[in-house]
Amino acid sequence: MCTTTTRLDEKVVIITGANTGIGKETAIEIAKRGGTVVMACRDLKRGQTALEDIKRLSNSHRIFLKRLDLASLSSVRKFTYEFIKEFNCLHVLINNAGIMMCPYGKTEDGFEMHFGVNHLGHFALTNLLLRHFSVHGRIINVSSCVHKYATINFEDINFEKNYCRRKAYCQSKLANVLFTRELHRKLVGSKISVYSLHPGIINTELGRHSFLKYLLWLPCFKSPMQGAQTSIYCATKEGLENESGNYFAECKLIKTMNKYFFDEGQAKKLWELSEKLTETTYPL
Repeated sequence: MCTTTTRLDEKVVIITGANTGIGKETAIEIAKRGGTVVMACRDLKRGQTALEDIKRLSNSHRIFLKRLDLASLSSVRKFTYEFIKEFNCLHVLINNAGIMMCPYGKTEDGFEMHFGVNHLGHFALTNLLLRHFSVHGRIINVSSCVHKYATINFEDINFEKNYCRRKAYCQSKLANVLFTRELHRKLVGSKISVYSLHPGIINTELGRHSFLKYLLWLPCFKSPMQGAQTSIYCATKEGLENESGNYFAECKLIKTMNKYFFDEGQAKKLWELSEKLTETTYPL
C-alpha cells in the first residue's frame, strides 16, 4: 500500500481512463488529497456516473470530466486544446487507460488497436501537453510486467501479417516502458520526471477479452484499490525525481527488466516512429 501523506492542494492531475478500475480508484485518492482531477474518458455517460461516485467518496468537488478517445488522434488534439484553454498548468499526468488482448481491430487513424490506444494515443497526449507542465511535473505511464516477454515488431508494427492478441498487448506495454525511458532522456534538465509501472494483476473489466476473466475469483488478483497504489505512489512520493525514467511495482523500484529496457537504440527508434505516426514532436 502507498503510505505517503503528501497533499496535492492546488495541483491539477489528468487521469486517462478514470471512470473505472484502477483509474477511478486513483482519482478518488488524488481528490482526497486535495488535487484537482481531470477525468479523461472515452464514454461520457459512464464517466458522469463515475464522476458522481468520486465526488461522493472523496468529498471533493474539484473533479472535471473531459472526453478523450485514445483511438483517435483528433480526439487527443481536441482534448489537449480544451484542457490548455481551461487550466493554467498541469502538475501530474497519469497515462492509465488501456485495452488488453482484444480481437483484431484498428484505430480511427489505422493503427493496430493495442499499439494505437495503449502507446500512440498516450505518446501524442503527453507530447502535446509537455509545454503546459509546471516545474517538477510528473508523468506516469501504467505499463505491465508482460513487457518482459515482448519485442517491438518494427517490421509489422500493426500486426497486419500475423495477428496475435497476446503479442500485440505485450508489445504495447513494452512501448510504454521504452517511451518512458526515452522521454526521461529528453527531459533531463527540465525538472519534469517520468515513471512507468506495473499495477499488478487486477480484478477489473480490462481482462474481459482474455483467459483472465475465468480466473478473477482467485485471491492472487488485486482489487482496483490495491492496483492503484503504485500509481498513487509515483504521483505523490516526495524525492522520487531522482528515479525518473525507472519502473515501479508494489510501490518500490524494480530493477529486473526486459533486455530492451536499457537499449537506447530501440527506444529512440520507437520514438522516431511514434513521432512520424502521430505527427507530434517533442516540444521542449
